[in-house]
Amino acid sequence: MSATFRSLGVFNYRLWFGGALVSNTGTWMQSTAQDWVVLTQLTDHDATALGITMALQFLPPILMIPITGLIADRYDRRKMLMLTQGALGTLGLALGILVVTGLVQLWMVWGFALLLGIVQAIDAPIRQSFVSELVTPENLSNAVSLNSASFNGARLIGPAVAGVLIATVGSGWVFLINAASFGAVLASLRFIRVDQLQFKPTVKRAKGQIKEGFRYVRGRPDLVVVFVMIFIIGTFGMNFPIFTSTMATQEFGVGASGFGLLTSAVAVGSLSGALLSARRERPRMRVLVLASISFGVTCAIAAVMPTYWTFALVLVAVGLSSITLMTTANGTVQLGAAPQMRGRVMALYMAIFTGGTPIGAPIVGWIANTFGPRAAMGVGAGAGFAAAAVAIVWLVRAQHLRLRHRDGLHFAVRHDGDGLPATESIRLPAPQSTSR
Repeated sequence: MSATFRSLGVFNYRLWFGGALVSNTGTWMQSTAQDWVVLTQLTDHDATALGITMALQFLPPILMIPITGLIADRYDRRKMLMLTQGALGTLGLALGILVVTGLVQLWMVWGFALLLGIVQAIDAPIRQSFVSELVTPENLSNAVSLNSASFNGARLIGPAVAGVLIATVGSGWVFLINAASFGAVLASLRFIRVDQLQFKPTVKRAKGQIKEGFRYVRGRPDLVVVFVMIFIIGTFGMNFPIFTSTMATQEFGVGASGFGLLTSAVAVGSLSGALLSARRERPRMRVLVLASISFGVTCAIAAVMPTYWTFALVLVAVGLSSITLMTTANGTVQLGAAPQMRGRVMALYMAIFTGGTPIGAPIVGWIANTFGPRAAMGVGAGAGFAAAAVAIVWLVRAQHLRLRHRDGLHFAVRHDGDGLPATESIRLPAPQSTSR
């Protein structure tokens, strides 16, 4: 098996990967349908209402930080995932019934968004750290990248299918199909070979365990800088539902199918980026910096694209840079955290990433309403550049990075902040001579 897919050689991971792919597809279908229902059926293309929906769904990870990570570290992750995934399926079923029967109102969608956020706040750190039980530490970075490939493969399929279903049978059936898709991940969890799971240190009940998690992260500046970058990107950059829906309806005047295809365009790039990340042995800070810069550049280019198809094409590059950034950040945090602290660290990571949305989504939605969706995309571009600046400042100050000239166009970048000697050489291309 190639290096890209080596984690799939493990039975438990292969089973989990298949179930998660089906469930993730359903989740992306529901996300697309929910955005469309709020934007076109329950409001008159009100981006602020959509921003509030996103804010309610992503607020719980912030409020529940004190308990979600501790749950992931203290309890059996497989059994807890069966509970959370079952609850998510039940919520999708209930919302689908309301939409199919025509009883749904905006406040109901907001209520379900909040409930989904509560369950997802518990589910996310458990699901993220459960990967470390499925594979050996040497394959963890690869498994994290393949998880992103699964997630974004689903993002490629789900919105496009949802767009067709919305146009043909209505939004309600999309929610019902999503509810059924959770059966796949529940089946994979049921048939996982428990005796082959990797050892997870048991965290026994004791005082101060919540504060211990915060102190641990505070004492790790290499993790803190990643968290700051993720907060900036997650708050102002990863508002794709607002970007794509407002550009689709306000700038290009396309329907549900066109909206779904824009989300799928992001997914094409994201899937490619995830597979490229899976080939890397370890996540590296320089990749994180370059991905942040690339995200800013591609968002800026997308903001000025004149046609639907040129915008969709650039969204592929936006997706590639964004998922490269996210998988590198996720792998850096998971590999950098001590095993007994991983659940609490990942809870804080997910809270910072998704928890910024309640702040950023309403602001970006207001900007889209007031100044237009292109201005909202410009905010996303600024977030990419700001995140890169944070990392560069940290490298210069904490890692003592220096750019030294050697000869001609040959430079060397040196840093010793981690106590280990490291040198990277950069050779700029020599200017081409021309003859007349």
